[in-house]
Amino acid sequence: MVKPFALPLAAALLLSACSMAPDHKRPAMPTAPAYPADGAPIADAGPRATDIAWQDFFADPRLDALIGAALQNNRDLRTSVLRIEEARAQYRITRADRLPTIDASGGYTRTRIGASGVTSGGTGPGTGGGTGTGTPIVTTGSTTIERYEANLGVASFEVDFWGRVKSLSDAARYTYLATVEAQRAFRISLIADVADTYLQLREIEERIALAERTVTARERGLEIARLRLDAGVTSALDFRQTETLLTQAQTELAALHLQQAQTRNALDVLVGGPVAAPLPAALPLTEQGIVENIAPGLPSELLTNRPDILAAEDQLRAAGVNIGAARAAFFPRISLTGLLGFASTALSGLFENDSFTWTVGGTASVPLFDFGRNAGNLDLAKVRKDIQVANYERTVQTAFREVADGLAARRYLADQLTAQQRALAAQRDRAELATLRYRNGVAGYIEVLDAERELFAAEQVVVQTRRQQLSNAVDLYVALGGGLGER
Repeated sequence: MVKPFALPLAAALLLSACSMAPDHKRPAMPTAPAYPADGAPIADAGPRATDIAWQDFFADPRLDALIGAALQNNRDLRTSVLRIEEARAQYRITRADRLPTIDASGGYTRTRIGASGVTSGGTGPGTGGGTGTGTPIVTTGSTTIERYEANLGVASFEVDFWGRVKSLSDAARYTYLATVEAQRAFRISLIADVADTYLQLREIEERIALAERTVTARERGLEIARLRLDAGVTSALDFRQTETLLTQAQTELAALHLQQAQTRNALDVLVGGPVAAPLPAALPLTEQGIVENIAPGLPSELLTNRPDILAAEDQLRAAGVNIGAARAAFFPRISLTGLLGFASTALSGLFENDSFTWTVGGTASVPLFDFGRNAGNLDLAKVRKDIQVANYERTVQTAFREVADGLAARRYLADQLTAQQRALAAQRDRAELATLRYRNGVAGYIEVLDAERELFAAEQVVVQTRRQQLSNAVDLYVALGGGLGER
């Protein structure tokens, strides 16, 4: 007895498998097949970024602790995880639309039906005591009907002949996958931001140490200059120049302390708040041990290694299947309804065989005059896909540029640091010679002033360049898709 109800639903499920969405084709690489030659001398050295866990990439135990805290507490990362849950729930909703919703219901009704009857042909006393036709006798009565029901039914299930519902479900799935990849991209970006901010803090702290040593040395120099001025050995001009040299170092020190406070605040936001546990001792920039010889591989590998590129491709897939849903809207939409259950006037006989009932029905609607609405939706879906194609290509180009920039910086920053270290050694010798010449009366104090000022600047620049070299190694690691694995 169930066949008349079950067969149409089974047939509907079998027929709802086609799709009018275009086949997905990954756009051609909008970049060169290889990276520029700027990074060629060291491009193939070292391990791959995707093979190095972030804990192994960084050697500073304090930095590892900060990154771990950020991955646990960062509010933006929490939001990205919740976005995944939101997209997953939306996908579950659209996926459920591909199956019929079966509802169970039970009911009880009590109905009173009123009725009236007329009895004719009766006799009665006539007027004046004679006989004649009597007045009709009217009688009234009512009937009460009780009905019990228990049913399973499908209110309205769309038979997805043209794949409209399937396309909407696929679009939600690809949107969910894109959200997952976006969260992975944010995760490695967070690792890079924490590392870069930490390295900036270490740079500032080392520059503060240099500035404090310089201030201390120049305070001693000012005392000596005052004694020489009092003894008439030097001029007031030389004394004021020495004082100016000290105030310049003090000004730089105050500015560095401000940068230190601001950088600490930025790091606290990235980490998600102050870390309660005692942190390990920090390592100097020269002992960070960051892996700097990563092999870049081929640009085509970015398509599968970079989560932002994978997210852009999933968004492109979602836009493609939305075209299928827009195309299916031009065709008839067929919906089925069905009901099976039991009905009886007595509760005791509700589930007896002769109380079984079923109903099957269907409706079809065909768009006739929509004044261009469906055509507009189809054009909109196509334009949105073209937008996603452009977004995908731009994402690939950005990834290519980030890797190419990182390789070039890796090469030239190394050359720059080597040259600056040589310049620093030469500047130290110059400052010593200038001081010696001044004490022997061969040169004026202005020569010492210039030498000391340029020595202080050279020391600061070497620290800055070393930090830039480490930050570039981190950026290249992330640009190549590193940072997702853990040990």
